[in-house]
This record gives sequence, C-alpha cells and structure tokens, in this order.
Amino acid sequence: MDSTVMDTLADRVLELGPKPDVDGPYRNFKLTRDADGVAWLLFDRAGASANTLSADVIEEFDAVLAALESQRPTGIVIRSAKKSGFIAGADVNEFRGATDPRAVETAIGRAHAVIDRLEAVKIPTVAVIHGFCLGGGLEVALACQSRIAIDGARFGFPEVMLGLHPGLGGPARFTHLINPMQAMSLMLTGRTIDARKAKSLGLVDAVAQERHVRNAVKDAVFGHLKRARPGFLNTVLNSSPARGFLASRMRKEAEKAAPHEHYPAPYALIDLWEKHGGDKAAMLNAEKTSFANLMVTPTAQNLIRVFFLREQMKKLAGSGNKVGHVHVIGAGAMGGDIAAWCAGQGMRVTLGDMKPEPIAGAIKRAADLFGKIMRKGTEIRDALDRLMPDLDGEGVRNADLIIEAVPEKLELKQKVYAGLEPRMKPGAILATNTSSIPLQDLRTTLHQPERLVGLHFFNPVSRLQLVEVVSHDGSDPAMLKEALAFVGAIDRLPLPVKSSPGFLVNRALTPYMLEAMVMLDEQIDKLTIDAAAKKFGMPMGPIELADQVGLDICLDVGDMLRSKFGDALPPTPAWLREKVAKGELGRKSGKGFYVWKDGKADKTGASPSTTQPTEEMIDRLILPMSNVCVAALREGIVDDADMVDGAMIFGTGYAPFRGGPLNYARTRGPDNVVSALRALAQKFGGRFTPDAGWESFK
Repeated sequence: MDSTVMDTLADRVLELGPKPDVDGPYRNFKLTRDADGVAWLLFDRAGASANTLSADVIEEFDAVLAALESQRPTGIVIRSAKKSGFIAGADVNEFRGATDPRAVETAIGRAHAVIDRLEAVKIPTVAVIHGFCLGGGLEVALACQSRIAIDGARFGFPEVMLGLHPGLGGPARFTHLINPMQAMSLMLTGRTIDARKAKSLGLVDAVAQERHVRNAVKDAVFGHLKRARPGFLNTVLNSSPARGFLASRMRKEAEKAAPHEHYPAPYALIDLWEKHGGDKAAMLNAEKTSFANLMVTPTAQNLIRVFFLREQMKKLAGSGNKVGHVHVIGAGAMGGDIAAWCAGQGMRVTLGDMKPEPIAGAIKRAADLFGKIMRKGTEIRDALDRLMPDLDGEGVRNADLIIEAVPEKLELKQKVYAGLEPRMKPGAILATNTSSIPLQDLRTTLHQPERLVGLHFFNPVSRLQLVEVVSHDGSDPAMLKEALAFVGAIDRLPLPVKSSPGFLVNRALTPYMLEAMVMLDEQIDKLTIDAAAKKFGMPMGPIELADQVGLDICLDVGDMLRSKFGDALPPTPAWLREKVAKGELGRKSGKGFYVWKDGKADKTGASPSTTQPTEEMIDRLILPMSNVCVAALREGIVDDADMVDGAMIFGTGYAPFRGGPLNYARTRGPDNVVSALRALAQKFGGRFTPDAGWESFK
C-alpha cells in the first residue's frame, strides 16, 4: 500500500489517545492518560450516535472535572469519540413544554457552574474538534484554553432557529474572543462556518489533519502553539459607546429578517450585549435570566415543536433507499430543478425532454445551484458529471425511479406513460410530479398501475424541504415505502398523502391566494394584502406568492379545485384569466401583479399612506388554511395532525413560530376559530363555512 492511501485511511480513524478500559467509572465519558501525562477525556454519550448535552451528562462532566482537578495531569484534551462530530448542542428534549422561567434559570445555572469550572481549571485544556461543533458544544470548546479544529469541522450557534440565544456562556465568551460584530452576526443568523474560517476569525488556534493531532496537542499543552488572541479592535468594539451604535444597527438588520413581535430572541441577544458587553461576569449572569425568559415564550416552544416535527418526518422516510439512478422527463422549471437536486445529493440522473434547449437551460441552472451550495470545485464537477442530458430517453431502461414532470395535461401525461411503460425495468417506480391531477385519472391507461406514485416537489426545490408522497387505491405498499426512503435519501421530508385534488398543500394554499384576488377585486391595495399576511408571520404575501408560482399555474389549480370543491373556494376573477391570456404570468414573464427585476418584486412607488391591514383581512387569508387542514384530516388524506403542520411549514413556509395551521387553531381555541369563520361566512359568503371536522378536532 502506498503512503497516500495509508494517510487517507489514517485520517478516517479518530486519534483518541491511549486505549481506555472497557469498564471505566463513567457512563458518558472515557478517561485515559498518555506517556506525557496528558489526560484524554473522550466524550461518548451512552446510547446515542451524536453527543448532546443533557442535564445528566453535564452533571457527570462536573464529577470528571473534580477528579481531574485532584489528579493534576499535565494537560487535558477534550475530544468526541463519535464519528458524527464534537457535540451537536444541547439535548432539545429537555426544552419541551417549559412554562416556568425560574425553573429553567435554576437548571441553566447548574450547567453554567460546570462550564465555569472547566474555564477555571489550572491545567492547560485543549478541545480537539471534528465534524459538527454547535450550540452548547461550541460553548464547551470556548471554555477551553485552546482549540484545534480538524479540517472539515463546522462551527455555529443554531439556537436562534429555536427562538433562543446561546445559553451556556456563549454570548460573553464568543464576543470577547473574536471580533464582536462577527460573533454577534453568527449568533443572530445561526449560520455555520468551516474550520478555515474559524481559524481566520480567531475562534480556533490551529487546523490539523487527524494524523497530526498528537503533535498538535503536545504543542498546545506545552505552550508551543501560537494562540489566537483578541486584538485591540475587539476592545474598542466591546466598549460602551461602540456597543450602543452597533446594537441599533443590528436591530435594524434583524427586523428585516425576523420581526421583533414574532421573534424575540435576536433582540434579547442584542440587548444582552449592549447592556453588559464590557463586563464578562455581568453578561454571564444576565444571560441565564434572558435565556430562561425566552425558553417559555410561545415562539420558542413552537419552534422547538417544529424541530421535532422535522425529526418525525425524517423518521417517516425510513432507511434502505434502493434508488441509485433517477430518470426525469421534462426539463422545465420543476423537472430541471428536481434533476439538479437529485444529482447534487449523489444520485445518478438522466434528464430527458422533447427538445435540447430546456435540457441545456436546466444544466446551466444546476451549475448555478451547485456553485451556491457546494464548497469545493471537485464536488461541483462531480455533481455535474452525475447529471446527464438524455434527449433520446435511453436512461429509462436502467432507471430505478422515473419522475415525470411534463405540463399538467392528462392526455399528454398518458401519452408519455404509454411510451415509457414497456421500456421500464421490473421493479422500477413511476412517479409523477403532478400538483393537480388525481392519480386515479392518471393510472387508467397503465398496465401496472400499482407502480405509479406521486412525488410532488415544491418550488423552489432547493429551498422547500417537503415532498408529498401520493398514493392511490391500487398503490403497491412496498413501492410507496421505497419512494419514502428515496425522499429521505435526497435530504427531503416526505409527507404521505392519499390522492385527492390538490393533495394537502396546494389545496390549503389555493384559498389563501384566491381570497387575495377577491380582496383586490374589492379595491384593497395589493401591498396592504401582502402586509396582512406578513403581519401574521407568513414569509411572503399571497399576491407576491402568486407571482412567484406563476399566475397560469394558480389559475389551473384554482379551476381544477373549484371543479371539485365548488363554492368552498373563492371565485376566480375574470381579470385573472385576461392577465394570463395576455402573458402576464408573474416572475417568469417579468410582470404579473408586480413588475419583477432580477428575480425580485419591485415594490417602490408605493404610497406611505397605504392602508394598514386589519385583523379581519388577516383572518380572511389565514383561517381558510386551517379549515382545509381540518377537512384533510377528516377525509383521511393525511392521518396525523402533526404531519399536517409539518407539511405546511416545510412546504409553504407557513409562519414557523405559530407551529403550523392546526397548532395555531389549537392555540387560538377551536371554538374561537369556528365562530370567526361563521362571522366571515355571514359577511362574505359560504366559502368560509367551518368544516365538519372541527367538531372532533382536539
């Protein structure tokens, strides 16, 4: 074997110091000593594939530190024995259902004492970090005297995604160690950075390969490692006049991404730094109260709920994906992006179309996407190599999964299937990306209807995580299981739905968008309508969303759903048909309700006197979504209320801090929602009639 192969193999194996005894005294840690008298403390949480900090783990950590203080080794290396990384953060299970801030503050106080103890140890401490080092894990590393990152490590504070800010001393230690502007920005956005960036910021002292870890540790313990030191600029930026000025700028920035009334965490963190940034002890102390108060807010509890919804949906995917080669038919906006996403996630993909131009366009868009999401040129090249143009559809014969993404016309799809079916290999799955045609209608011409499933992706494919996995009465359960596993394998969240017009997400979104058109008909300004939805917490208003989706698609889906559900949906205004006939289709044509420039809606020229949105406007847009979700549960289209909430959050961006449309109704009170819907029905018509499912909704 040549040395490079040996090196590569050596890098896969973690350098964990001397071999520990099998039956050491600790449950979650292993402790050994090397020839230099350095103690190697290996973090290895019992019964878990990743290290997280739970109350019992932190308590045991305290006992280990006490033992080390009395044994006085020459140095202490803290390292994870898990392949997945250093420490992935706190154990979020312990945050669920917190209602009393005092109890949270007591618990966090106990954890603080342990991290403070680590920082105060009079022995050189070195954190050796590979893989993920997030949240509480990064806070443990910050309390060590030096930090060595293994190439490929990722650092970050994702707490803001849970409606919290870091709570184990991160705000104080991080803003003192590196430029506080950079530190605050990372904590406010939840972004992760790689080992090299961490080195340039001064977060880590060195970046090493696995095979050099022992030498790097020696250097750190015996004082030969040049440590990153905070510079004079940090002192200036942490001084009180600078903090006041910078904090107000941070608040303005934060307001754009996360409005204060819905997301208190970023503002609590900015307040904490502005008030106490110059005094580490005071900041550590104030942080405990601030963290505890955030933990019990509805925002944090709902975002924690969303965190677990994502975990639950990942579990639905199961494992055991059998799909290696995907063939996509139709290189339009959706088909091309699905093909690119699958190739980016390691699948072999062939992409077919009637003409070469759309395929070329799709490959160009794929190159742009890979450039954004991949770090290395070699990764981009490999992903593009996996995406193969296939004008003649040769890929059909070998594909494990065929995804049809041609325009929404029943005859066209059936014609495509007639040519496909004889060429597919046995056991291959035929999936349609239809958003509007029920699978019952599509399967009528198939010889093997049991292999047809729906895989409904959402636009933009690279951003929205949901895929509806649609079954019909004759679906083969084994094929459905494989389809769910495939969705998990491409890092997407599957929602099993029974075939029915609009499935779940489009059926729930259509009344939201059509109601907005009716409001336009009533001469309400489009900016006011969009502002009403944003005030509730939607990522974008229904008018802008209609432009994004394409007015032609809105019209098709609206017509199809109205043909099935009749007056349960708002009427489609005649002027919408005229707009589509004129080719004003929204973003893709450059003009819809808004004029679009460089992929953004132009909202300039709006008069500041635009009327403020009313509560009634918000209810007209939002409550029909909850109403449809209850109907979908009652009809058995989706069988789990939690999954409905997850689907709406991950498929449409429905206000995550509300925990989903059903959770919102539960929080507001189902009786209140029903009476609000009845009042709207009296005033605006039968489309607001509460669904019968509310009677049994818990």
